[in-house]
Amino acid sequence: MRIALINPAWHFEGSIYFGCRDPHLPLEYQYSKALLERAGHEVEVIDGQLEGLSLEQIRVRVQSFAPQASVVTTAPSYLFWRCAPPELRVPQETLRAIRDCGGMLIAVGPHGSTTPRATLKKLEVDLVIMGECEEVLVKVLGTERDNWRRIPSLCYADEGDIRVQGGPFASNMLSLPSLTWREETVQSHAHHHHRFDGTPKGPGAEMEVSRGCPFHCTFCAKDNFRNLYRKRPLQTVLTELDGLIANGIEYVYFIDEIFMPDRALLEALIDRPVKFGVQMRIDLWSFELLDLLGRAGCVSIEAGIESITAEGRQALDKKCRISTEDLAGRLIYAKRAVPFVQANLLESRLDDPVEVERWRQALLKNGVWANKPVPLFPYPGSPDYTQRWGPPDDQAWERAHDFYLSLFTEFSDIQEERPRPLRELELSA
Repeated sequence: MRIALINPAWHFEGSIYFGCRDPHLPLEYQYSKALLERAGHEVEVIDGQLEGLSLEQIRVRVQSFAPQASVVTTAPSYLFWRCAPPELRVPQETLRAIRDCGGMLIAVGPHGSTTPRATLKKLEVDLVIMGECEEVLVKVLGTERDNWRRIPSLCYADEGDIRVQGGPFASNMLSLPSLTWREETVQSHAHHHHRFDGTPKGPGAEMEVSRGCPFHCTFCAKDNFRNLYRKRPLQTVLTELDGLIANGIEYVYFIDEIFMPDRALLEALIDRPVKFGVQMRIDLWSFELLDLLGRAGCVSIEAGIESITAEGRQALDKKCRISTEDLAGRLIYAKRAVPFVQANLLESRLDDPVEVERWRQALLKNGVWANKPVPLFPYPGSPDYTQRWGPPDDQAWERAHDFYLSLFTEFSDIQEERPRPLRELELSA
């Protein structure tokens, strides 16, 4: 079977999306491609964002390939599944462009994982995969439709009704292979995600060492995908990294929800000619391991602090075991070994704005960047959403979006414009 894996040509006008808008390597599609080709399928990745394709160019590529099935994702990359654009405007546009030439249409991503029925209706696809898609794609594309009932984590129309079977799927990280990339793909990826220490001299890349997180902070939308913490085998990670280095990359960003202290990995990175960035909880790192992190080549840390008070962190269910003073001390210590260190803050409404600004300025004087608190969007699939409204239903994205727009009159310094209502964005697709 010929299968097209399509990453749309993303644009974000009027969106609340505050993730990075540059293209990133489509890790979920590269895993899927490897597994599907292993099963005997012919696969083409059509990356509208990384390749700079227009809708018409995506359509031409699909027509030329003539797939029996086309897969479209609802998030710009695996890195941003947990904070995707709430609206489905761009996937709608992409599916509209290929509807008559894409074969069977399949949606993957955070929307279908959390609200499968609504996603199936809005996108008018044949099938929605709930959760991590790599292994499920192999099963469903090797099975006749009459036998889909045997496969978990699917949503599709069945005899006039919408069938949702099972829950979100979690991939086996021990079985996913080291990814290999074409040299042209790597060379076209100039973006160095979250890197601020210097001007890039070569291409960048993204990888994952692990998937999921052992914590359950209220704001994190991971309950329905990338949830359970699972590590990839060290040799699998190093083989993939060595392939990227051979293709000329000088920087890699580890997209792990939480980059955990891992002495064996860090020691293996010391002798490899690559710089890297991570997102982490700095309260889990000792001073010794922060030194090792710097020696291993880390040039960028994004540390989730969220609140400057113990009460605020407790309300967010951070389960942080050290004080605000100690958090600041570790951030400042990390800056001695790592060129760029950022402390992420959320608008928790429990912190005194004057104290927040004082804390920020103290860090800034020591070279640590701390952002102004970001308004908290209650993503469907996050504990915050469930605590407010219960399990997500078909109106979950609209409900969360309306709440967000009504609650905040000012948005973060990351966002450039006031977002438009979700219904308006999707109707304009």
